[in-house]
Amino acid sequence: MDTMRDRFITTTSRLLDEDPRLALVLAEISRDGFDTAARAHPDRVVNVGIREQLLIGVGAGMALTGLRPVMHTFASFLVERPFEQVKLDLGHQGVGGVLVSSGASYDWPAGGFTHMAPGDVALLDTLDGWTVHVPGHPDEAETLLRRAVAADERVYVRLSVQSNRTARPATGDAFVPLRRGTAGVVVAVGPVLDDVLAATEGLDLTVLYATTVRPFDAAGLRRAAGAVTAADVVIVEPYLAGTSTGAANDALADLPHRVLGLGVSRTELRRYGGLEEHLVAHGLDPEGLRGRITGFLRR
Repeated sequence: MDTMRDRFITTTSRLLDEDPRLALVLAEISRDGFDTAARAHPDRVVNVGIREQLLIGVGAGMALTGLRPVMHTFASFLVERPFEQVKLDLGHQGVGGVLVSSGASYDWPAGGFTHMAPGDVALLDTLDGWTVHVPGHPDEAETLLRRAVAADERVYVRLSVQSNRTARPATGDAFVPLRRGTAGVVVAVGPVLDDVLAATEGLDLTVLYATTVRPFDAAGLRRAAGAVTAADVVIVEPYLAGTSTGAANDALADLPHRVLGLGVSRTELRRYGGLEEHLVAHGLDPEGLRGRITGFLRR
């Protein structure tokens, strides 16, 4: 199976052929994958080099001319390093664009903390008007990317090496119920789904799958929480733990409820290791998730 990043490259290359409004701005990352597209569309495929602030500025300038820019690099260099440009060049000027990241929270541990961005979604939460997609499979990544390109608003598509075995419906808005139970609700975001399903096997829980977390599907969570005995909600996200607990609390404001946010801890892991070791260290493997979920529900 190809990776989400592979699918992004092939899909965007096709879209550049099909849509004269589309433009692509790179900052060295994935440059080789777009060699053919750059030769075919030299006026709409621009590599600015290792200048991430310029990456966003150029994309915003393209948007002001009526183009639909896709801006791409590692998540830490796409959201964190040029955050002022994301805030001002896109948000303050009121123009749209598509940020497509790779790297995620710990996709490449050997790159060190400079190449990790567990706080990217939380950081975008400080800005107005962003749609955030977190696909869990390359097929979902393609669906959500096509939706993002066809729109006009500001969209972040967060790609990861971690992937579920099977693609699920990526509606672009509502959470998808995969299991029904009565003891509580677990929301699994993007590539953590397989581990959540393994962790909750045999438990009397509703499991919702989310590939779009902003806007947050408050109505879907309310429906699920209202159908269980106690409105106990666990949100498992592949980035900073607790990023969506505020949105969940707002959704359930008029219901007695408890919310547990699981994800990447704030503790920096200073040994490289591998992706699987980081999952275990953050308690996001099936065994760690099961212990934390059952412990929360027993309280």
